[in-house]
Amino acid sequence: MENYASLLDTLKQQEQELQFTTFTNATALALGLKMVELAKQKNKAVAVDITRNGLVLFHHAMDGTHGDQADWIRRKNNVVARWGRSSYYVGVDHKHRNAVFEDAKHYAVEDYAAHGGAFPLIIRNVGIVGTVTVSGLPQAEDHALAVEAIRAVLA
Repeated sequence: MENYASLLDTLKQQEQELQFTTFTNATALALGLKMVELAKQKNKAVAVDITRNGLVLFHHAMDGTHGDQADWIRRKNNVVARWGRSSYYVGVDHKHRNAVFEDAKHYAVEDYAAHGGAFPLIIRNVGIVGTVTVSGLPQAEDHALAVEAIRAVLA
């Protein structure tokens, strides 16, 4: 059995650490290109989306991706907007509580996906203003790619 409590602590720490002081359209472009570059280095095909305040600032689907990924991005982004945490955190939290995310009655699963890949776009002292999202890999890898790219751009 996985140590969900430890993983949740790590995910919470990432959200506290990976915050921007400002986030411009140029920042979104740099971050999106960094995500694509990292995926290429790993020989992976992903779709990447960066949205701030409802406006898509960057979206790219690499060769080898498929149309479903846009819907996965939408559903993962809805999780971040509703719960204020990464989509991976919400999914792991449900598992930690022995709850099945898809069994909940108070939201439509066709609109929400608690799978890794959507990370809250957080501006320090402001809060969540959007999402940085990857789709196309196993959920832990989607999440890790977003985190690696954010970390690189913040450095």
